[in-house]
Amino acid sequence: MLNLVQLTVLAAVARHGSMTAAAKELHYTQPAVSHHLARLEAATGAKLVQRIGRGIRLTPEGELLAARAAEIVGRVEGAEAELAAQVGLRAGRVRMAGFQSILSTIVPDAAATLARAHPGLELGLVDEHPGEALRMLREGRIDVALIFRYADTPREEQGLRLVHLLEDPIYLLTSEPGQTIADHRDSTWIGGCARCQDELVTICGRAGFAPRISMVSDDIVVMQALVAARMGVTTLPRLALRAHRMPGVHATELAEDPRQIYAVTYGDPPDPPAAAALIDALQTSIRA
Repeated sequence: MLNLVQLTVLAAVARHGSMTAAAKELHYTQPAVSHHLARLEAATGAKLVQRIGRGIRLTPEGELLAARAAEIVGRVEGAEAELAAQVGLRAGRVRMAGFQSILSTIVPDAAATLARAHPGLELGLVDEHPGEALRMLREGRIDVALIFRYADTPREEQGLRLVHLLEDPIYLLTSEPGQTIADHRDSTWIGGCARCQDELVTICGRAGFAPRISMVSDDIVVMQALVAARMGVTTLPRLALRAHRMPGVHATELAEDPRQIYAVTYGDPPDPPAAAALIDALQTSIRA
């Protein structure tokens, strides 16, 4: 019979790659961690951990079980928070991951709205790209993922439920006003995250050329500073410009499809009360 404590230990060891670090996170002694792993191996009949020099690594069987363990532990923690939140949302926790530009614009006001409506509800936030946020959601480490997607972004897998929040237009950023994408066929381009770079290539492709991406940064301050210094041109969405706007940068809205922003939950409907309350606070903040 699998034991939740043992699964928690295995997930921590997998996360850190070290018994010492796992023990520190869990507030256990290292012998206690070793004991739980040994009991788990006995229960499963599989070798889960191998010693490599002074360190350890998971066996293929250990990696398989550790991935499931992370999901199981996350789901149990989420269920505890949901149960607490069910009692009138007077207590409990709701966890959300989102990307930089929405965390610095929409989310602060939504967090304040949530706190006023449900002062006993604790909000946890983490800054992550859409792909990682969805992985955390599937593993039960968060309750809501904020993501953006473009028209040609591959569809998310089944089991994920998307609530559309807003459209976020894309802008061309240059050091001179009145310019178009076509004016920069031969320019140096500054690329952002992988999903943003894919969209940049699509936008430039519509203008008949492939962008020469020589600089890459996912920091909107760095990207705008490079544009202001005439080192290149780039594209950014409206929320990013709302979060930070540098003097000397000219923004021209593009006619192409804006990126779509969604709040995502996982599992069978309806959403847990705390997650539903958080999404409602986000929608209220956007409407304001």
